[in-house]
Amino acid sequence: MAKRMNTMVVERTEWLTPHMVRVYLGGPGFADYRSRNETDSYVKMVLPIPGVEYSEPFDLERIRREMPKESHPVVRTYTVRRVDAVLRQIAIDFVVHGESGVAAPWAARTTPGDIVRFLGPGGGYRPDAAAPWHLLAADESGLPALAAALEAMPATATVRAYIEVTGPDDEIELQAPADTCITWIHRGASSHEVDDDRAGDNSPLVAAVRGAEWLDGEPHVFIHGEAAAVMQNLRRYVLQERSVSGAHTSISGYWRRGRSEEQFRQWKASQRKGEIDAAAR
Repeated sequence: MAKRMNTMVVERTEWLTPHMVRVYLGGPGFADYRSRNETDSYVKMVLPIPGVEYSEPFDLERIRREMPKESHPVVRTYTVRRVDAVLRQIAIDFVVHGESGVAAPWAARTTPGDIVRFLGPGGGYRPDAAAPWHLLAADESGLPALAAALEAMPATATVRAYIEVTGPDDEIELQAPADTCITWIHRGASSHEVDDDRAGDNSPLVAAVRGAEWLDGEPHVFIHGEAAAVMQNLRRYVLQERSVSGAHTSISGYWRRGRSEEQFRQWKASQRKGEIDAAAR
């Protein structure tokens, strides 16, 4: 069955930091939005290729069948940071580092009245109120979902959160339970431009989580960000070295250095196949 397509209108934008812009979407399409309970709720934005005209009614499957591949809209996945039922808006945060990528430059330039189409939402994680404590870790790409998770925690929750950003100017104010310790980690350059000695296996986020105090009891874990740091390092640390059960974890890469989202999806599929093959041996 085809995924649900929603159409909304840009109502306003707000720069949260020098490298993060929040885009508020609303309009009549909000009535068709089916909000989810998960704090990592996400949509797949369907972004047109500049200069290409698409006939109405907009039909992504028809476009893919009938138009040349270079004219196909680009699909990019973003977390829904907040849903406001009173203002009838959803908010999506975009990390912007120059003109790299597709969605971020669009978000930096979009203006009220622009039409936005997306598929979804989907989702898979919400913090367990009964967990003894919560371990959260992310880079900028996972920060919107991490922030939403903090806001959804019960007031009595114990939380340890680790967030990797470019520098002090990229820290944002977060709402969290009283027993929350938030550690901001500065890599010194954008995630796409930082040298290999501070990325992937050498990511400061990996070192911070591995070096942190491990509290008593099995935590509920949410770790999302660059795939090499998350999937090839912290996932192994949490599941194997700390023996946290898979049922109590949400650990996944949101992106991969040097790869587009299409290439990243192919990489993730190959990783999953490798894990399945290894488990079958």
